Amino acid sequence: AEISRSVAKKVQAFETSEGAGATVPRSIGSMNLHRLDPFIDLDILVVSRASGMNHLESSNISFKHVNEPYRKTKKMKGDLRVRPLPWLCSGVGRIMPVHGPGLPNPTGLQLWIDLPKADKMTAPSYQELVSSQVPTAYPLGPDGPAEVKVISGKSFGVESPVRHVGGCWYLDIKLKANGEGKAEFFQDIPLGWTAFLYTIEGLLGVNNQSIEKYYTVVLSAEENEAGILLSLDGDQDARAVLIAGAPLNQPVFQYGPFVMNSKEEIMATLRDYDGQRNGFEKSKTWKSSIGGR
Repeated sequence: AEISRSVAKKVQAFETSEGAGATVPRSIGSMNLHRLDPFIDLDILVVSRASGMNHLESSNISFKHVNEPYRKTKKMKGDLRVRPLPWLCSGVGRIMPVHGPGLPNPTGLQLWIDLPKADKMTAPSYQELVSSQVPTAYPLGPDGPAEVKVISGKSFGVESPVRHVGGCWYLDIKLKANGEGKAEFFQDIPLGWTAFLYTIEGLLGVNNQSIEKYYTVVLSAEENEAGILLSLDGDQDARAVLIAGAPLNQPVFQYGPFVMNSKEEIMATLRDYDGQRNGFEKSKTWKSSIGGR
């Protein structure tokens, strides 16, 4: 039998200043939802100049106004104008995007995922997905009212090519009001994983509880709950991301964008950044090819 998870907590995002050229409405990482193992932050990101982050994986979706490639280390860059769904493993460090004067700020949904302790100092890696090539599942058939873009993980036999360090499913779910049949389906989630939804549009039914847009919904995780029952509860289309990850059960010490397992490791990371070592070689001298900063 399909036993659905339920709503354990519902949190609305609120505005947070990053202090490094970004302002974000933050849900995970906020006062109301400080941490959700293995997830560190969930933001609606607005970037205006370069900033760094370290020892994480991150994923971005739904970017708009992207005017320049997404820069990470001195050896890698990706182009969000062409492939707006990047999955990054920052490992020992990276630099984020900037853009030219007078151009709109890049915006998007950004998730920070903690790395297992053994992988904190791994080399940075980067995977890109072209939007039109993201694998798509149709839980209620190709002509039905449900669509799941599988950015990471699996849905109804469809699997993403993205490979992550730890374990994470990232599903972009749309329910159409004008589709044929009832917009309701049961999405599997691995047992024991932390799982949550972030609602983007419309009114979404989460195990028969209505949730409006712009909320983070933490799901219960009882041992027999194998997934979540989702449905359309309004007369408008609904959209949400469903994210699940294997808990790491490790200490988390965070200083701004740097995430490690102890205070001593954080201090070593700050010394690396200041000394331009371990992935931060260009942290003080790198300039945007468009913005010139």
